[in-house]
Amino acid sequence: MQSSMMEKLSFLYKPYVLAVLTIGYIAGELGHYLIGVTSKATAIELDYGDQACQQNHTDFLRHELPAQCAEFIIEHECHQQHINGTVYCEWNYNGLGLEYQLLAGPSFIAVFTVMGVVLGVAADRYNRVRMLFVCTLVFAVAILLQGTVKEYWHLILLRMVMAAGEAGCNPLATGIMSDIFPESKRALVMAIFNWGIYGGYGIAFPVGRYITKLDIGGLGWRVCYYGTGVLALIMAVLTGTTLREPERQSIGEDAAGKAKVNLWKVLMQPRVLLLMFAASIRHSGGMTFAYNADLYYNIYFPDVDLGWWLFAVTIGIGSIGVVVGGVVSDKVVAKMGIRSRVACLAISQLLATPFAFGSVYFEPLWAMITLGISYFFAEMWFGIVFAVLVEIVPLQVRSTTIGVFLFVMNNIGGNLPILVDPLAKAIGYRGSVMFFYAGFYGISTVLFFITMFFMDGPKPEDTAATIGHDPTSHANHVEMGHENNTFQPDDYLPSPHTNGANGHRNIVSVRPSESSRL
Repeated sequence: MQSSMMEKLSFLYKPYVLAVLTIGYIAGELGHYLIGVTSKATAIELDYGDQACQQNHTDFLRHELPAQCAEFIIEHECHQQHINGTVYCEWNYNGLGLEYQLLAGPSFIAVFTVMGVVLGVAADRYNRVRMLFVCTLVFAVAILLQGTVKEYWHLILLRMVMAAGEAGCNPLATGIMSDIFPESKRALVMAIFNWGIYGGYGIAFPVGRYITKLDIGGLGWRVCYYGTGVLALIMAVLTGTTLREPERQSIGEDAAGKAKVNLWKVLMQPRVLLLMFAASIRHSGGMTFAYNADLYYNIYFPDVDLGWWLFAVTIGIGSIGVVVGGVVSDKVVAKMGIRSRVACLAISQLLATPFAFGSVYFEPLWAMITLGISYFFAEMWFGIVFAVLVEIVPLQVRSTTIGVFLFVMNNIGGNLPILVDPLAKAIGYRGSVMFFYAGFYGISTVLFFITMFFMDGPKPEDTAATIGHDPTSHANHVEMGHENNTFQPDDYLPSPHTNGANGHRNIVSVRPSESSRL
């Protein structure tokens, strides 16, 4: 009887696995991005970062003030600002400074990228469910302990530990799902799972803002980390006790017997180097906004609550932009050749750039409107970049090339925002964010445009027959198994294109593992 009941409920196992892995991923990303929202409250308790004159918690609106608090750079002048005897400015930590930028970026990214490679290799040899259980447990405990810290260096250390655990989340989870779900459903499954990046980032805004303000039990910002850590712990237990290791699919290329390709020569191609550099600059712009958005809007619009706006824009519009970018690249632009893919990439970032400037220039209403428009176009980039990359490198070294590409992109893009602080001291925080956020969008547009001229244009239809004989061509695609590396295998998102006008057969796209596509 019990066996019969289990058989009847077996159809629920696959969606259950997807739910457990996705919620665990959301918890990890929430722990990753919470610091960007709680940094001011955290800095006040832990004594790190810059101090500045800021509007206090009185009920005055900015337009009612005779002078804006941010104009005063001397402490005693800050305290002298009042309306009818009510002081409206305070001198306190603002959550910014070099210490914050180190905390948000390099301390996490350095460990995340290195451990991603290590765990990706280990995933090919050991039980992935057990490894994912350990990884989830590690970042869950690290997030939980961040709520107990007493010193700044405690927070740095725990973010590094958190990064080590979270580095295994995406490659291990996607490897498990790729062996559970059929190819026909794999694209949808990966889209749902990778939404965890936007889910965690977007949820960080209301959680970090409003839970902190509730000051539950007098714990303030610490409750955010306790709650996130407990959620991650629950998902770790469910992962370790209810999921089972699926049977691995064989790797088709192992039996193909293809000639060796020199990885170094592939990486040193001008078009690969240009694409890598352009992607790194674009990623840096996105990470600058991710780590500074809440702090920026709190500093310049302290009397306006934008928490739910930021939540809606990042989760809603950002997710739509990712999907639209993939559809445009796969179903429309791919038919016109690789060069047109890169053109689409450049155009999308060009359209996003002026609106990105608007989001840090205008008053709150128009800032949110322009941010939404910018996000829609800007977030198309990630999928298109890797769709281009898999088409310009030989199949034999495609996975390794993507791994190197991600390593470089994450380290440059994740660490460059540390320069926001020194530039802010020279030209102001708004100008610095403008440069590294919207300015880098614009620079990446130029770089993508230059890269376009190094790509091949559409191929004549009569070359279709000859392409299939090239052992290094992506057109000669063999049904692949799953390598479970720090990126996802090439067959995760099978493209519907077969024998198109450009002669390409079975062109596939990739959704690599990454901490953030922002």
